[in-house]
Amino acid sequence: MPRALVDPRPPIPAPYRTDERTAIQEMARDFAMSRVLPIANRLDPEHGLIPDELRAEMGELGFFGVMVPEPYGGLGLGVFEYALITEELSRAWMSVASIIARAGIALSLDPAQREQYLPLAAKGDWLGCFAMSEPGAGSDIASIRTRADKTEGGWLLNGQKMWCTFADQADCILVVARNKPYDPDNRHSGIRQFAVHKAPGAFPEGVSGSSIRKIGYHGWRTFELSFDDCFVPDDCLIGYQKAETADDIGFRQTAAAMATPRIHTAARSIGLARGALEDSIAYAQQREQFGRPIGDFQVTRFKIAKMASEIEACRALMYQAAAGADAGEKPDMAAAMVKYLAAEMSEKVTSEALQIHGGAGYTTDFPIERYWRDARLTKIFEGTSEIMQRIISDHLLPPSPLR
Repeated sequence: MPRALVDPRPPIPAPYRTDERTAIQEMARDFAMSRVLPIANRLDPEHGLIPDELRAEMGELGFFGVMVPEPYGGLGLGVFEYALITEELSRAWMSVASIIARAGIALSLDPAQREQYLPLAAKGDWLGCFAMSEPGAGSDIASIRTRADKTEGGWLLNGQKMWCTFADQADCILVVARNKPYDPDNRHSGIRQFAVHKAPGAFPEGVSGSSIRKIGYHGWRTFELSFDDCFVPDDCLIGYQKAETADDIGFRQTAAAMATPRIHTAARSIGLARGALEDSIAYAQQREQFGRPIGDFQVTRFKIAKMASEIEACRALMYQAAAGADAGEKPDMAAAMVKYLAAEMSEKVTSEALQIHGGAGYTTDFPIERYWRDARLTKIFEGTSEIMQRIISDHLLPPSPLR
């Protein structure tokens, strides 16, 4: 006799719950399950790209403009709502939960360009990508070597960048480069950000790219980029209007901008884990061994109990970090904590889900392997788990001489 499933998706906790947030969560959840999940199940195994029609629907629902101010056509909401939507989308396909962040590149631009591009970004009609990591510079931002040399009317960019997801389809590449020679005694000096505007579907003059062969995070391509005298006008240097700018302003801008993406990544991790949990609860009641559904056996029940508990603990910390950021609290340590814990949790939970599914979980016939592959990435991008522990410990202990 069929047994009813208890909904494993707890509501927003009472201290944070409002009618608006509940409506946003339900709308994102319905869209993710009815529109995104079937597309993900079809396209991810064949490494297909997120369809333009899906992006257009997301734009109409306001997903790209969650944090874009209302005067620019956005919803003008906060990190909390951004995290709510992200978790729901990631439960279906992490790549779709990630693409909404590409509109936020417009918020990094200077005022004149924000006026031009933010209204488009709010609808998903203008999306950017970020080029920071290099072959010899990943976690260590201060060791980047890409150069920005002054020329008449602008700058020439030269160097290589790694892990630039969406670089081909983006309308702009935000590049972190040095406008001063690398100084080992003052490594933060001269790091700046440059907006390289381009046509979607092509690379600008002076830029070439080769697609990286990934094991996951499908739905869009990730590139190694080479910059060879790529010209960037003066007004595309972020902060160019300021007569006096600190030498390390670019480094500080880049580091400070990582808190919200880390909360976003925690939400992505939680969404992946929740997808694995929900699928495991359903599978455990359908799959029978020894004459019983495997969900009747204590080993399976306890796995599911632990999975659910760990997800809920990380979600509670995510809500706290997001609410704190919206209230104006400095979110660096909280963002690092929730990113670290949620990423570690997500890898474990999706692995346990694959174990519950047995051999079936190791096939592309079930989305569990997608959750598992994508969860592994959350421990790496937006700052590795090791760097998150470094940030947390630096808040709690005196500075280390090993910097």
